[in-house]
Formats: sequence, C-alpha cells, structure tokens
Amino acid sequence: MAAYYQLLNREQHSDGSCTASYLSNIHAQGAWNPHEQHMAPATGVLCAELEQFQPRDEMRIGRVSLDIFGLIAFGEFTVHTRVIRAGKTIELIEAEMQANGKTCIVARAWKMMKQDTSAIAGLEDQSIVHPETLPIWDGMKCWPGGYIQSIETRAAEGHRAGKGIVWLHNDLDMVEAQETSSFVRLLGMVDTANGIVPRQNPASGWGFPNLDLQLHLHRLPQGKWLGLEATQQYGDDGIGLTSAVLHDEQGPFGRSEQILTLRKF
Repeated sequence: MAAYYQLLNREQHSDGSCTASYLSNIHAQGAWNPHEQHMAPATGVLCAELEQFQPRDEMRIGRVSLDIFGLIAFGEFTVHTRVIRAGKTIELIEAEMQANGKTCIVARAWKMMKQDTSAIAGLEDQSIVHPETLPIWDGMKCWPGGYIQSIETRAAEGHRAGKGIVWLHNDLDMVEAQETSSFVRLLGMVDTANGIVPRQNPASGWGFPNLDLQLHLHRLPQGKWLGLEATQQYGDDGIGLTSAVLHDEQGPFGRSEQILTLRKF
C-alpha cells in the first residue's frame, strides 16, 4: 500500500528520548506551497510518533497541541520525541519536527489515566449523516497539492462558505510498511478542516493559513472515515478561526481549533 512517509532511521537515546528520520513523498505535498508538506499528514506522522512513544495500557492521549513554526519543508526531516512532564495519572510528551536545521512543528500531547466513567458519560454534540449516503464532493479541487489529491471527500446538504459538513477518507498508510491506527489516520486528516469551508476562494488573493492545530478527544476515534462539522470565521483585524466537531462513523469523538493569519497576497 502507498504511504505518505518512509521511515529512514530510528534511534533510541540514553535519556529515554527518540529520534526518527523520515522522507516525505508527493502524497504529503502541501496546498499553499508545492515545496512544503501539508499540515494534515505532518500531524499524522507526529501523532504516530507520540502514539508509539513509551505507551502505557492504563493511559491514552486526550489532547494534542501542534504549533507551526514556519515552512514544513518537503523531503527529509527528523522527529525528536521526549517526556516533558512524567506522572502516574497525567503525562506530557513532545514531538518536534525539524528539517534543514530548523524547527517546523512542535506537537505536545497530554496522556491521561483511563478509568470507567460510563455511569456519568454524556455528550451534547450530535451524530451527523454517514458518508455512504452522500455523493462524492469535488469542492476540494480548488486546492492544489499531492495531499489533496490523496483524499476522497463527501459533503452533506447545506454546505456553504464558512460552514458545512464534509467526510474524508484515504487509502494510504501514514508510514510505509507500518500499520496505521485509526488514531493516526483520522487525526492525520483533521487539518483539512481549514480548506473545506473557506470564506474566501484560494484564488481570490486572500490567504488564511493556520498557525496551529488543537485537538481535544473525549474518546479515541475508530475506522477510516473522518467527519468534519466545520465553521470558519474571520475577524476584522487579520485573525480568523476554523473550528470543527470531529466525527467517525460511531459519532462525535472530539473537537479541533485552528487560529488563522489572514493575508492579502
């Protein structure tokens, strides 16, 4: 099966940290710049590193916070993963992507102790229409790049600029010759939320790239389809916000936020 990345090397260090070297391919190519990676698969490969770093059966990742430091360079890069704050019930870990000697993305994840809370469980977000009932949507064709070409999209009725529901799916592994978990596969598409309900067409002369991606998960996702119930809002002083309720075929599992810098090109 084709993949977004190839693992070149992995080195465990005496302090418990780990450094992995990767090579991106055309499927990871960005939409704003052909010489950079798209933030969606970049999130996926960072989540893969966070997921497999010192795993503990009694804990799971509840939040991933990613800050984009600059160009996510295409080609070879490294991911250095380490513990920031160790603990028995909560633990903070970090994965830093570097390319050409520069930091591209810093991802931090809170690992949290699991326990049975079924007696008090309750959600306010509602399930959305399932993807198999929806037609294939070609609205992403306004975006260039290899990543966009790698995904299938289906949109619910009522989709418009600024608000809509879109399901996404891809058949690629995140890393060549490695099994891709639902956690990695679905979180590796969430950044697409910023492009599914744009208030401005990318050809309009306005750009709205995100500087971060915040992911909060009240349960772990399952399956291969990601549903994005997204809104995009622009302020009047150059800052915008893309927000989404995250769904799999079982229902809502979390939320995402992206802060945007609005710029006239």
